[in-house]
Amino acid sequence: MLIRVEIPIDAPGIDALLRRSFGGESEASLVHDLREDGLITLGFVATDDEGQVIGYVAFSPVTVAGEDLQWVGLAPLAVDEAYRGQGIARQLVYEGLDSLNEFGYAAVVTLGSPEFYGRLGFEKAAKYDLRSRWPQSDEAFLVHRLADDALNGVRGEVEYSEHFNRF
Repeated sequence: MLIRVEIPIDAPGIDALLRRSFGGESEASLVHDLREDGLITLGFVATDDEGQVIGYVAFSPVTVAGEDLQWVGLAPLAVDEAYRGQGIARQLVYEGLDSLNEFGYAAVVTLGSPEFYGRLGFEKAAKYDLRSRWPQSDEAFLVHRLADDALNGVRGEVEYSEHFNRF
């Protein structure tokens, strides 16, 4: 298995993985539209020995209370069912966090399992008076600081690109 930054030739494999993993078109369409509009800050794939995409994570820009603070949102994260339980999702997220940190990004937010993401250093965003636009998401809306001061004096609604608002 190899984890690396996505390249254009990966797009069909990413699309197929997202359709299989989420049982529909939504996430695949989301990633396609983000890519078309240049809104994927960073994407990583995990590939098997034949080069087939078996895992994927994307990061895209978000604003906080209307300001660009060099934050990104993690979504989606997917691992092919046959490869789950091997730590691939964790490796994809860590690769992304490491690269984003090197590029100078301040923080990452996600909407997901507090148990899984908590093991990766994410905290509940509500603890810092941060919220998403989706009602009832406080328990699952999480933040991971990359810069030590990323959360100092920052509060309010975290807004993803318009592409996310169709969910």
